[in-house]
Amino acid sequence: MYFKECISILDFLCSQEAIFLENARLYEESQRNLDILRESEQRFRYLFESTPTIAMQCYNRHRQVIAWNTASESLYGYSQTEALGKQLEDLIIPPHMREFVIKAVNKWLFEGIPIPPSELGLMHKDGSIVSVYSSHAIFTNMAGEKEMYCFDIDIRDRKAAEAAIKQKSQELEQALQYLQEAQLQIVQSEKMSALGNLVAGVAHEINNPVGFIAGNVREAIASVINITEYLRLYQEKFPNPGDEITQKAAEFEIEYLLEDLPKMLRSMEIGCERIKNISNSLTTFSRSDKDYKVLFDIHKGIDSTILILKHRLKANKKRPAIEIDTEYDNLPQVKCFPGQLNQVFMNILANAIDALDESSIGRNCAELENNPNRINIKTFLEDDRVKISIVDNGKGMSEVVKQKIFDRQFTTKSVGKGTGLGLAIARQIVVDKHGGNLEVSSVLGEGTEFIITIPLNE
Repeated sequence: MYFKECISILDFLCSQEAIFLENARLYEESQRNLDILRESEQRFRYLFESTPTIAMQCYNRHRQVIAWNTASESLYGYSQTEALGKQLEDLIIPPHMREFVIKAVNKWLFEGIPIPPSELGLMHKDGSIVSVYSSHAIFTNMAGEKEMYCFDIDIRDRKAAEAAIKQKSQELEQALQYLQEAQLQIVQSEKMSALGNLVAGVAHEINNPVGFIAGNVREAIASVINITEYLRLYQEKFPNPGDEITQKAAEFEIEYLLEDLPKMLRSMEIGCERIKNISNSLTTFSRSDKDYKVLFDIHKGIDSTILILKHRLKANKKRPAIEIDTEYDNLPQVKCFPGQLNQVFMNILANAIDALDESSIGRNCAELENNPNRINIKTFLEDDRVKISIVDNGKGMSEVVKQKIFDRQFTTKSVGKGTGLGLAIARQIVVDKHGGNLEVSSVLGEGTEFIITIPLNE
């Protein structure tokens, strides 16, 4: 019996020793793990505090700051003491983002829906916006509570560089566009200059022979009057000149010639005057501008432009003639660059003719006769400003087209028929060169009106 009790005691002591040894081993292992954990925590704490380029913060499940490293102090302006315990949304989130951020963080903490890394504009202590690249991680602590770590990298320098590159790119694009437009404007100006020189040359060549003819016609009219008077006197004094003279008079139809010859000569005189007026209009249109403004009769400029475009106003196979109605006020002369204003009139009237040509497509003769193509030009004076209204009854334009009508290189015409510079140049001449204004109003299906406003003495 005694031996059995001793065996039992020894078994118990052995089992207790085994438990003690196991506990000792577990304790030793736990101590090693605790040392490893402390070392890991120290390493993480060192990294958390000493990383200068990554602003790291830790927030509890209530979105309160529980860790705030030195880089965060530098990036957002709050010291660690100021930041700890504060709400994320009240500390660095701009007001317009707060509701969104609260929902996103709560969804991650409580529903497991992660927040993807992204570029954000967060708020500095002084109220300015800090551009950062922000990424996030969720960690469950030893108490079983979730914590959110944020890692923010300052990208302000990169953003500034990107903005500078974008600005330079835009400047280069604008410079390229400006050069292209300048090239087109030079070509356009050269065309107008060449046209002006051609017209001026033609007008000069016409003036010389027309002047000679007009002078001789005037002398011929005076001579015919004298001869007629002499013949009438001869007929009065010698009513019976003889059969031979009477026969010749009948053969030559002397009475008809005496009545019709002065009319023919006067019609020639009127024709010479008309050619002279045309020549003067050509000269008016083609006049070269000086480097300063001069007084100019606006109506002469409009009339000369209409004359240049007269061939386009005539009837053709597709439509009847375009009617031009002018209503001129009694305007004083305007101080301006005449050649440039003539170019404005040319561009607007040419566009009006194009619009009427286009609106004629698909219309039959009866429709065109009932509503003929017409351009109305009206001038009037308003508050020391001359206004020129040019209205066509074409198809008008949409609001989208109207908004872009003065943009450079914008055109509704087919390729090769328009550069998109005409109205842009017209506006530049009116606004920049003359201190005026160029407005457009249009109703789709009814027509378009351009109003040119020029100060009298800008």
